Amino acid sequence: MNYNQAQQRVNDLKKFYKSILWFGIVAVIIFADDIFEKGIFNFSLWNGSIILLIWGIVLTVKAVKLFLLDEEWEKDVIEKEMKKSKQPLKF
Repeated sequence: MNYNQAQQRVNDLKKFYKSILWFGIVAVIIFADDIFEKGIFNFSLWNGSIILLIWGIVLTVKAVKLFLLDEEWEKDVIEKEMKKSKQPLKF
């Protein structure tokens, strides 16, 4: 990995962690508002949480792309595919 790739990875990680932080802050605000309005015994997880659900799905996709489907994974898959395509010579 060269310097530019490493710098881009660090920037992507920084953006991802900022997104996680903002997600947590917004989730706490939404859930705290619901608890104060309806009380702890009438609290429903689904009221006002559709935004958090969509945001959570987007963050999950970003996490998979950032941590699981990274450059190393891509290189491994390319090498495996190249090995599969090599066919033995028949005489």
